[in-house]
Amino acid sequence: MSDSVGEAVTGAVGDAVGDAVGGAVGDATELFTTLGMDTVKAAMAAKLLSALILALISLIIIKIITRILYNIFEKTHFERGMKDFLLSASKVCLWFIAATMVATTLGVDAASLVAVLSVAGLALSLSIQGIMTNLFSGITLLATRPFLSGDYVEINSVSGTVCTIGLFYTTVITADNKSISIPNNEITSSKVINYTHEPMRRVELCFSASYDNSTQQVKDALMEAINADSRILTEPVPFVGLSAFKDSCIEYIIRVWCKGDDYWPVYYALNESVRESFKRNGVEMSYNHLNVHMVKD
Repeated sequence: MSDSVGEAVTGAVGDAVGDAVGGAVGDATELFTTLGMDTVKAAMAAKLLSALILALISLIIIKIITRILYNIFEKTHFERGMKDFLLSASKVCLWFIAATMVATTLGVDAASLVAVLSVAGLALSLSIQGIMTNLFSGITLLATRPFLSGDYVEINSVSGTVCTIGLFYTTVITADNKSISIPNNEITSSKVINYTHEPMRRVELCFSASYDNSTQQVKDALMEAINADSRILTEPVPFVGLSAFKDSCIEYIIRVWCKGDDYWPVYYALNESVRESFKRNGVEMSYNHLNVHMVKD
């Protein structure tokens, strides 16, 4: 497989170099010969000059292609990390082609160069397996997009807003403004909860009421608190129900929907408004208690 790749690269590079600088080497050799150099030195000088010219031309072409690719990537909806990776990978490929052409101009066999670089790349990848694992995990995250920059996520008990998705680490800013960098390989092998992915979220709260209050009385008080908040959506329809009979109280549950950005404001406001609604409607918020009856002999 490596031989066939090497032969393919060698053939392509050889043709390109032959067409681009083959004539220039011959002309330069003749020029240096007329200046009094012997044939061997003139040929070497011609190769060095041709390689230098080819390197300069390659540098200009790479800059132009890189600028074009940058403009193309900026128009896409890729994450910044993916754009940077694609641009860097393109630069590496272009520089590899340029280096191979320059080496061939200097008389280095392209097949041998590719083989040496392949072995060096294999040895390097084995020595930095952990880094490579994070790299490919980062590419996976950027390609599959389980979350985007600005999403609120929970990863391995770490909750926060995604700041950056890099090739090796993902940075999350917690609610108390801590910056936490998580290795990408840990993210790809863990459960990720994305709280921002869907436009709506459900707020679920439980409240306790005394056995002395009727079920309908409590449900009406809860609905009053729900209807007082305009941020709570009417579709899906809010739900209020009796969920459990406790030792000292009856537990009621409410489930309402709101926009994702309104989740926490609705959560806290609903707790406060239910307390006030219970007070207005005469509903007693019960708590665990123990009645002790004293019996005299």
